[in-house]
Amino acid sequence: MNMETHIQNSTVTERMAALSPRQKIALGAAPFAILGTVMLFGANGAPAPAAPPPPTVTVATPLLRPVAEWDDYSGRFEASKSVEVRPRVAGAISGVYFADGSYVRQGQLLFTIDQRPYVAALNEARAAVASARSDLALAQADLGRATRLLAVDAVSRSDVDRLRAKVEASQAELAAATSRVQARALDLSFTQVRAPISGRISDRRIDPGNLVQAGGAGGEGTLLTTINAIDPIYFTFDASEALFLKARRAREGGAAPSGVEIRLQDETDYRWHGRLDFADNGLDTKSGTIRLRAVVANPAQFLTPGMFGNMRLSTGQPVQAMLVPDAAVSTDQARKIVMVANKDGSLAPRPVVTGPVIDGLRVIRSGLAPTDKVVISGAQLVLPGMKAKLQPGRIVAQAAPAAPDIIPVPLSGEATFVGR
Repeated sequence: MNMETHIQNSTVTERMAALSPRQKIALGAAPFAILGTVMLFGANGAPAPAAPPPPTVTVATPLLRPVAEWDDYSGRFEASKSVEVRPRVAGAISGVYFADGSYVRQGQLLFTIDQRPYVAALNEARAAVASARSDLALAQADLGRATRLLAVDAVSRSDVDRLRAKVEASQAELAAATSRVQARALDLSFTQVRAPISGRISDRRIDPGNLVQAGGAGGEGTLLTTINAIDPIYFTFDASEALFLKARRAREGGAAPSGVEIRLQDETDYRWHGRLDFADNGLDTKSGTIRLRAVVANPAQFLTPGMFGNMRLSTGQPVQAMLVPDAAVSTDQARKIVMVANKDGSLAPRPVVTGPVIDGLRVIRSGLAPTDKVVISGAQLVLPGMKAKLQPGRIVAQAAPAAPDIIPVPLSGEATFVGR
């Protein structure tokens, strides 16, 4: 067997020696050609896939625009004045002189109470005044005569003193009778219940013919109706301690008093404007909030106490802000990040502090420079550290869509065809 191997090796050596130099080079390169073919076509003979080109992303520098930032609150409207109308004298209601739910002015007649008992009491008091005046005149005449007789020692000095005391008592009685007349006249005027303020009146709680009790120290009296003053109207809301402190710091820094803007639940724009006029004298320790109030003009009396509204309060003067598309901001656990392109084309995540959204653009408070190239499109195609083909773009604010003519309000109900 060793002999056969030796003979075969000698044969191969002789054949290699007989080859030309070009054939020897070709024979030596054959293994490498085979290896390249395997790598190119694969083990199964199919062509190997080529490396994919780098993804294309759109980048742009942040948009610089002056913006006004607002703090959002929610609250309810309240009447600027509210009065419960109650009678000040007792009696039977004889008339009602307003339409339920109408607007009444201060001093307008609302109810009348049967006046006859009070007219009689006033006449009686006036008669008592006349009697007291007569008694005073008689006492003064007696005192005058006694004074003249005292000069000739016809009466004693004690009698004169007694008559002088009677004159003073008659004067006091006349004053008391006059006061009773004034009181009875006041009671008579109270039989006409008039509006104490101007505003929107509620419905009547008592119809003519019913007896009512007078309000006073002994009781509240019968409730006749209520009146709410709604022009201007109040908007009350609760603010957190942090927002309250921010507003106070801004005012101490010389910021002008900020106005408020309010929208109702079926409105898309803030069409109601007002101003802050009251802050409570302390914070609620249970909720950590403080009650604030704004005054809102309501000349058409559309706003009604009890309405819910969303309010925004300006945080200060307009500031220059950096904005990027809201879609370019992603969340990494508790952080907000944007993808930023480096000079070599690689992409890196950048943590940022975000603000509100304005027309589809997110305000970036910190974390970016005005010259940074932010990926605004295609960020989902790349991973941090990858290189990408950068395509320049431009950040443009998207105008808010116009509000529909009819804003749908979720109501429960049903519908039928016309004519059925």
